[in-house]
Amino acid sequence: MKVSLQELRELFKPKLRPIQWEDSNNTLVLLDQSALPFQTTYVTLKDPEEVASAIKSMKVRGAPAIGITAAYGMVLALTSRNPNTLEEALRVLSNAKQVLDRARPTAVNLSWATSHMLNLSKEAIQDGKVRNVSELLVALKDEAGRIFQDELDAELQMGLYGAERLNDGDTVLTQCNAGGLATGTGLGTALAPVRVAHALGMKVSVIAPETRPWLQGSRLTVYELMADNIPVTLVTDTAVGLVMYRGMVQHVMVGADRILSDGHVFNKIGTFKEAVIAHELGIPFYVLAPVSTFDLKSRVEEVEIEERDPNEVRTVRGVPIAPERVKVYNPVFDVTPPRYITAIITEKGVIHPPFDKNVRKVVGR
Repeated sequence: MKVSLQELRELFKPKLRPIQWEDSNNTLVLLDQSALPFQTTYVTLKDPEEVASAIKSMKVRGAPAIGITAAYGMVLALTSRNPNTLEEALRVLSNAKQVLDRARPTAVNLSWATSHMLNLSKEAIQDGKVRNVSELLVALKDEAGRIFQDELDAELQMGLYGAERLNDGDTVLTQCNAGGLATGTGLGTALAPVRVAHALGMKVSVIAPETRPWLQGSRLTVYELMADNIPVTLVTDTAVGLVMYRGMVQHVMVGADRILSDGHVFNKIGTFKEAVIAHELGIPFYVLAPVSTFDLKSRVEEVEIEERDPNEVRTVRGVPIAPERVKVYNPVFDVTPPRYITAIITEKGVIHPPFDKNVRKVVGR
């Protein structure tokens, strides 16, 4: 597929802007994804606590979008606290990192972004690149903007790699929402190949499982694909086996919240099921994620699987659907072992098995 990254930038014009920084008044404006698709509302955030709350309540969600949001949350730590000295600024940033990291513990992009912003601040101060808090603030704003742009470029590159695997007329099964809403750019990770193929004139469609209990598939994936006039079919989570068995799917493409050095993938609950079925039926199963999603230090048993409010399962958008006191287990993510994964697509290249040998070759850290 002979097209350059610059050509793609010009072709791709996102209709949705989930994350916006307003420099004139130092505020972060987020499209409230918890209200979609029935209401299009925005929330304005002014400090790290509000950012953490927005992340925890899933007003913003999706690993890359959380990372970008957290980077701006570190900027807001300085604008909301107004430290007088660089020493005080580092204390403010360290405290903000703790607040933000607790919001969603599984998504590694969050802690990656806060660590990156804090380490950048320490190095800039130590090397004399910034002489006061005002200069540090400018540096952090620039860096948050760069993280956003790097994410978009990474998604365009992943989109190209993924689109090379698609044929005209193919249907892609995904999980949850790994589109532009999840990354903050309007493009996405798992949906990037679909959008790139669509921009290049290919006819590609999507099957989106509803993704209980938060219904990110039915509320968000369907919403943004319909907005871009990309054909999409909504199915229940329990229908994914049948649609694959009947040959309605040529590829499975999902995002990731954390990928380990041996190829274990942590993603939205239901991903493991799709991977096993795809493997059984010989359907390629691809994971798409930027290198910031990789955790090369942790072992699979060390990663915390976030559990959320039981009422998310007992109800649908506040309407009871189960006995009020029934015991609930509500894990947000599951783990897909590497043997079920065809390849992991990153902006730096496509990683094939054996992942325990090839991840570090591509990721490079």
